[in-house]
Amino acid sequence: MAWALKLPLADEVIESGLVQDFDASLSGIGQELGAGAYSMSDVLALPIFKQEESSLPPDNENKILPFQYVLCAATSPAVKLHDETLTYLNQGQSYEIRMLDNRKLGELPEINGKLVKSIFRVVFHDRRLQYTEHQQLEGWRWNRPGDRILDIDIPMSVGIIDPRANPTQLNTVEFLWDPAKRTSVFIQVHCISTEFTMRKHGGEKGVPFRVQIDTFKENENGEYTEHLHSASCQIKVFKPKGADRKQKTDREKMEKRTPHEKEKYQPSYETTILTECSPWPEITYVNNSPSPGFNSSHSSFSLGEGNGSPNHQPEPPPPVTDVSLKLNNLLPTTTPQEAQQWLHRNRFSTFTRLFTNFSGADLLKLTRDDVIQICGPADGIRLFNALKGRMVRPRLTIYVCQESLQLREQQQQQQQQQKHEDGDSNVYHAIYLEELTAVELTEKIAQLFSISPRQISQIYKQGPTGIHVLISDEMIQNFQEEACFILDTMKAETNDSYHIILK
Repeated sequence: MAWALKLPLADEVIESGLVQDFDASLSGIGQELGAGAYSMSDVLALPIFKQEESSLPPDNENKILPFQYVLCAATSPAVKLHDETLTYLNQGQSYEIRMLDNRKLGELPEINGKLVKSIFRVVFHDRRLQYTEHQQLEGWRWNRPGDRILDIDIPMSVGIIDPRANPTQLNTVEFLWDPAKRTSVFIQVHCISTEFTMRKHGGEKGVPFRVQIDTFKENENGEYTEHLHSASCQIKVFKPKGADRKQKTDREKMEKRTPHEKEKYQPSYETTILTECSPWPEITYVNNSPSPGFNSSHSSFSLGEGNGSPNHQPEPPPPVTDVSLKLNNLLPTTTPQEAQQWLHRNRFSTFTRLFTNFSGADLLKLTRDDVIQICGPADGIRLFNALKGRMVRPRLTIYVCQESLQLREQQQQQQQQQKHEDGDSNVYHAIYLEELTAVELTEKIAQLFSISPRQISQIYKQGPTGIHVLISDEMIQNFQEEACFILDTMKAETNDSYHIILK
C-alpha cells in the first residue's frame, strides 16, 4: 500500500518530527485502514457520530488522503493490534496538531493559492453518550459556567487565519489556513474524561473522547461548505500531570508482559496520526456566518442561548426601558426580563441562562457563598459586588470649598440673579482621585464648577508666607487623606482662563 506524505522542504521542524518512527507509524495506519483489518465490531466503533452506516468509499484503502493531521502526543502502548489508537492528554495543556498538505501533483487544483476551513471538535467516542450529547454538554455548562471545552492557544499556533469560536458550541473551534504554508494549531481541552462518568463506589473510569477535524473548501458563493476531508483520533483527558502518569503506568504494565503477549499490542508512537472518518453528520449546518473571534483568555467567550447549532447566534438583549436599570441599579422590584438586561449590560452574559427566571429580589437574596458556588470564584466575587452596588474605594479623598463666586465674566449675570449653591463658604464638596495627577485634579475641579478644563490655566497651593506653589503629581501624591482646602480663583493675564489656588 503506497502512502505519500508531502512536506515543505524548508520546514525542518515538521520533517524531523515525522521522520521519527515513520515506518512504525505507517504500519499502524495500514492496520487501521487495510482491507483485512475491519470486522463488524470495528466498524461500529469508528467515529461515525450518530450515523448508523459509514459513508467512507469502499475503495478507501487505495486512496491517498489529500490532507494529514498529526497530534504531537504519544499513543498508549496498552492498545491491542487491531484497535484504534488511544492518546492521553492533560487538561488545559496546549498540544500541537500539524496540518499537512498530502495531495499528489495536480490533485485538487481548485484550492491552489486559496484558503480552506478546518473545524475542530471534541466529541464523545461512546455511542451511548453520542445520542445524549446535548444533555451532557448542557450539564457540563451548568457545572462549569463561563468555561469552554475546547480552545485554541493563539500565541503558539502558526499559519492559522481568523480563528473563531461560536459561544453556543463549547466543544468546537474553527479557522482558515493555507495548505501551501506551514500550519500548526495548538489546542487545549478543558474537560476531563471523568466528568461524564456515572458516580460509582470504588473509583471512576473516564470516558474516551474524539478529536475530529473536518476541512472544507469554498463554493461559488464564497462559503466554506464543500467537504474535502475528515479525520479523527481517540483521546482521554486527565487532570494536569495525570496523562503522564497514566502513560507511565501503561508502559510499566507492558514491560511486565511476556514477549508473546506483547505481540498482541501496538507499539507506542511518539505522535498520533488522525485516521480518516466520516464527516460530522451536521455538515449541512456549516456556513460562513460570522462568529465571535478569539481573545487571549478562554474566559472571554460568552455562552449564549440556543440549541447548539453552528449557525445559531444569541439574540441581543431587548432595549432597556426601566429608568432604574439605565442607572445600573438592580432593585427588588426588577422583573426577570429586566434582570436579564442588567446581566447583559454588566458583562455577565455568560450567566444569563443560569438566572433565566431570577427576578431582582431573587438575585439580591443570594449570599456571597451562593454566587461563588454558582459562578466560580472570579466571576462570583465580581457579580456579588455588582449586586450589592459596592464601589471601589478611591485612592485619595479631599474636600474643597469655593471662596470666590466668580469664575468667568460670562457668569456674572446668572450669579447676580441667583446665588450659586457653591457660594456658601460653609459647604464643602468631596473630590475623589484615582490617578493622583494634576490633570485629574483639574478635570474634577472643572466638573465641580461646570466649566471646561481648558478654562483652568494652572492650579497652585498656597504655601508659607502666602507664596503660590504650582501643583504637581508628586505634590498630590503627598496630600493627606481627607485634607480640606478653600478654592480661590484668579483671572489669568493672557487669556480668558483662570488660576485656581488651594488655601
